[in-house]
Amino acid sequence: MTTRQRLIRTASELLTGSGVEAVTLRGIAKAAGVSHGAPLRHFSGRAELLSAVATVGFDQLLDRGTRLPTGTPRERVTAACHAYVDFAVTNPAMFELMFRRDLIDPDEPQLVAASSAVFDYFAELVRLDLEEASVSRVRPGTDPRLVAASLWAALHGLAQLWLWGGLAGASFAPSPEAALAVTLDAYLGS
Repeated sequence: MTTRQRLIRTASELLTGSGVEAVTLRGIAKAAGVSHGAPLRHFSGRAELLSAVATVGFDQLLDRGTRLPTGTPRERVTAACHAYVDFAVTNPAMFELMFRRDLIDPDEPQLVAASSAVFDYFAELVRLDLEEASVSRVRPGTDPRLVAASLWAALHGLAQLWLWGGLAGASFAPSPEAALAVTLDAYLGS
């Protein structure tokens, strides 16, 4: 394993164990067993290193998506929605980092490619579901990518609200899965 890979892996481990704010260049270097200047020999700064870590997160999320069970387009898009919320709930620090534009470089090419791959995959699942639906749930001519973006935003918001306690303590939301079921009914219908 190269020093660069070790720094990314160590940063990911620190992120998981201690949260986003604990991931500093000095802390990463210490935990990786390298000099405190080593991260800057492999990355231009914290944002580039955290972008590499966020790229790993998007790769993990895509991996979950590509391992969906076979089934109808509706079953696959539903499974993808569950996988997204489950990823967020089980990896809260990574999920937070992946969307913290103040900590990452949103224009970093590998990060752009990884995040785009996740969205493109999800959008294709939504497109296939819309094509198969016997009754159109959207206005004719609506771009399926806009439908996918809207559903993604709903999933993301649900996951964030759950993680930050906005729904977790609500008597009407006993679990993220219960809230997700309502979201899926609203978007996908029965």
